[in-house]
Amino acid sequence: MIRKTKRHFSLALVAISIVSVCSLSISFASGDTPTPGAIRITPPAPVFDQAKRLEELAARRHRVSETIGKNSMLVLFSAEPRVYTNDVDFPFRQENNLFYLTNLNQKRATLVLMPGNAATPEILFVPRRSPAAETWTGHMYSPEEAAQLSGIKEIWEASEFDPFVKAVQKHEVYAPKSENVLMSNSTGASSDTTLFQAAEKNQASIYLLASPQSLGLFESKEYRQEQRFASTWPKESGFAIQNAFPIFAQMRLRKSPMELELMQHAIDISIEAHQRAQAFASQAKWEYEVDAQVAYTFKLRNADNWGYPDSVGCGPNATTLHYEESQGPVRPGQLLLMAVGAEYEHYSADVTRTFPVSGKFTKEQAEIYQIVYDAQEAVAKATKPGASLSDIDRAAREVVKDGLLRLGLITDRNADWQNRIWFMHGTGHWLGMNVHDVGGGNFEPGMVFTNEPGIYVRLDALDNLPKTPENEKFIAAIRPAFEKYKGTGVRIEDDMLVTPEGCKWLTGALPRSIADVEAFIAKARREMAGR
Repeated sequence: MIRKTKRHFSLALVAISIVSVCSLSISFASGDTPTPGAIRITPPAPVFDQAKRLEELAARRHRVSETIGKNSMLVLFSAEPRVYTNDVDFPFRQENNLFYLTNLNQKRATLVLMPGNAATPEILFVPRRSPAAETWTGHMYSPEEAAQLSGIKEIWEASEFDPFVKAVQKHEVYAPKSENVLMSNSTGASSDTTLFQAAEKNQASIYLLASPQSLGLFESKEYRQEQRFASTWPKESGFAIQNAFPIFAQMRLRKSPMELELMQHAIDISIEAHQRAQAFASQAKWEYEVDAQVAYTFKLRNADNWGYPDSVGCGPNATTLHYEESQGPVRPGQLLLMAVGAEYEHYSADVTRTFPVSGKFTKEQAEIYQIVYDAQEAVAKATKPGASLSDIDRAAREVVKDGLLRLGLITDRNADWQNRIWFMHGTGHWLGMNVHDVGGGNFEPGMVFTNEPGIYVRLDALDNLPKTPENEKFIAAIRPAFEKYKGTGVRIEDDMLVTPEGCKWLTGALPRSIADVEAFIAKARREMAGR
């Protein structure tokens, strides 16, 4: 498989990591076979049969075409490059839905689907290879490579897109310049009688990743060019703007076997990163040193990037849900919370573990941790086809409420506002090409979601409550428990696949119970000390 991706990692963090990681029980010298040890080495990346992969891409495009119908046209644009500073861009990442239909990861690619056009039902527009551009920014797709990756055989040069669109708007046949037809199985002309006849009756549609309701109301962070394209589409053309997003949301919700293999590989890379970090943490003085283990592992295992910025927070920093600075100290006796997920071939993992820097939970830490663990178990029991994210949230929250009441951190388990002081987020979300992926509805086999209850006893939690008699009474009642547990943050997050029988823990290889976490850390650190 051709992989045209650019990866960005902090070289400074990677450099810090190399010395310590290579002291583990695994040898990575050329030709060496890794020595088995506590840390689970990521299995080889999945390799797919080319014909089957192209068949799946074609089936996705066919399903989209059937959904929009013969009176419609779909246009998908590449992601826009994002500027980091001046003439330096952020690493390019393809728009999810275009990648989902084409497997192409290059700028300025545009896909057009026209189900009613028998001659050219699908056209791929790509920039022509430029030796001058490739000198600066690397290899561009040849038409043959684009066809090999996507299975699309009608490929036109990107400059043909604008005149093609103008012709469609005028209901005119369009024939591209012969030198700009990079590959074709047809005559090269695009005539869609069905589409044009529908447009004459004001019954045609153009599908974009832009909601008609959003036009002129706000600028999308991700789909600005779709909004601009829609806003300039002439109203008198006979086409109505339709939002394609719900189509993809439903399709991407249920993962194919190939997608699950890619997700599992992203998860496996993440598991190894977590384990390396846990093994190393007792040697670290700063959170960024622990985070360096993650950067090293992602690079070592050829992850595209992270699915979201790493969160590595020790002590009170573990109570910030999206803590990204990694600049705090790592202290023995404290818990370290790590939310770390790799992305591989556009699919993201989302994994969180909380573990003791010293390798052993204190009594108070274990009390909080066990509640969160039990809430996760309740989620697994509640997971089955027909259930929903709301159902699993209720299952987890019931366990957390009982636990908080037992510890004295709430006074009334039926007062929802009390438990939400300490568990303020939802228990799960869809997972796939986005870490917070598209989707909706009840569980069906093939869907993937996260199982992530948590308890966060923030140092300023009581100070931030409104000054009311009810709150003052509540604060006085729970003050002893608050003083006992303050500064403790625990979240455990696993990735779950809905199956016909219930669920599968895709992250099951990463230790989770108190006993298993402590046993893993002890074994891994013994192996490090012995080398």
